[in-house]
Amino acid sequence: MQLDQLEKSIYELVTETSTNLPKDVRRAIKKAKAAENAGTRAAMSLDTITNNIQMADDNVSPICQDTGLPTFKIKTPIGVNQLEIKAAIKRAIVAATKDAKLRPNSVDSLTGANSGDNLGEGVPVMKFEQWENDYIEMKLILKGGGCENKNIQYSLPTELEGLGRAGRDLDGIRKCILHSVYQAQGQGCSAGFIGVGIGGDRSSGYDLAKEQLFRSVEDINPNVELAKLEEYIVEKANTLGIGTMGFGGEATLLGCKIGVMHRIPASFYVSVAYNCWAYRRMAININPTTGEIMEWHYQDGEKIEFKEDSKEEAPKKVVELQAPITEEQIRALQVGDVVSITGRMYTGRDAIHHHLMSHDAPVDLNGQIIYHCGPVMQKDDEGNWHVRAAGPTTSIREEPYQGDIMKKFGIRAVIGKGGMGPKTLAALSEHGGVYLNAIGGAAQYYADCIKGVEGVDLMEFGIPEAMWHLRVEKFTAVVTMDSHGNSLHADVDKSSLEKLSAYKERVFN
Repeated sequence: MQLDQLEKSIYELVTETSTNLPKDVRRAIKKAKAAENAGTRAAMSLDTITNNIQMADDNVSPICQDTGLPTFKIKTPIGVNQLEIKAAIKRAIVAATKDAKLRPNSVDSLTGANSGDNLGEGVPVMKFEQWENDYIEMKLILKGGGCENKNIQYSLPTELEGLGRAGRDLDGIRKCILHSVYQAQGQGCSAGFIGVGIGGDRSSGYDLAKEQLFRSVEDINPNVELAKLEEYIVEKANTLGIGTMGFGGEATLLGCKIGVMHRIPASFYVSVAYNCWAYRRMAININPTTGEIMEWHYQDGEKIEFKEDSKEEAPKKVVELQAPITEEQIRALQVGDVVSITGRMYTGRDAIHHHLMSHDAPVDLNGQIIYHCGPVMQKDDEGNWHVRAAGPTTSIREEPYQGDIMKKFGIRAVIGKGGMGPKTLAALSEHGGVYLNAIGGAAQYYADCIKGVEGVDLMEFGIPEAMWHLRVEKFTAVVTMDSHGNSLHADVDKSSLEKLSAYKERVFN
């Protein structure tokens, strides 16, 4: 095999997966956008999402800043050297990371050190299988941490909030899958897609669930009962009112694919792999002699472009903010307000929040804005940093720290996605702070709002976890938790649980 050509083909696969949503996913998002009510927060979110998809395609830059943990599934003819393929994959991953097509995401689990090139123990994931065909099939999925953290596994029988007892039958499976959508809320960047694995053990069940994410959004399950269940889940999930980003609305789930395998009598697992709207998976067929790409998967039908002008109504109220922000300005904000930020903000994720609990801040954060973001950064030949992708990360991970840090340093606003919990909400009321929800996955849209990198601190934590000083213009977000004790996230959770309870009675025998 021509290894240089193989590496080039794999690099192309990685780049295409990171920057260009497949045709079937684009069609599903376009359909969801058309069904949403104009002028709503959900409609604004879908407008931002479609703009972001087009920008990523045009710029050949990551759709989402969290490029995930690359997972390859490779089928090879007998006699093909799998060790050579592994080595070519690693070289392609390193090159793609250097070229800012991937964020350096591989972290030592014991030391926290970032390898910087997306290599490490067990990373990237590569799963090989031999088959009878005379070509190599290589599939790749880039599944970010926000949606990966909303994966869930049920052991039947079990009791489910809102749905009651789920038994060891098809109707119990139905309840588990519906519950999996409810528990994700907006934290997995809804509207999402789910893969479901029925049976197996704890590990093989999750493998089966993730394998379903490689199916086409538009295919029909050959198992008649599972086909009915897939259709049922999508229909009913979209009545829960969770909506895009958890803002409420019509589009909560865009696809459900279910697989089944045998199990042992003592165990009955239902495993759900949740994927965000930025559904980045691609596959290619490779010539085993030349290493060249023979065919791309997921390319059937017309490619949807999102170049048309926005048809959504402009928000009725846009509040201009510039740090440092006063408590008086914050107290004037209410849930539902749209803000536009110009000036300075600082990134801060898990490592920063943990660090600030017991250390001084490297900069004066009084009246400032913290952005829950791990950007994709690239340094030019002159040594200057540039932001290549910069959407929000899931904020709930910072719940143990956020309120204390805001009060300790005088931070007035936090930007992230998916909302935060009661501890942070109480601190916002006490301190005079606000939580701003940006659109998850919209990494190109927000990168375009960032006009300069004015510094960086704590680089020892790695690029995604460092504190970047960013100069922004017209950075738009929605107030979803205010200083008066109101939380859109808590309201949507409560109302969606009530709607979930309507599906408690048996449907499948």
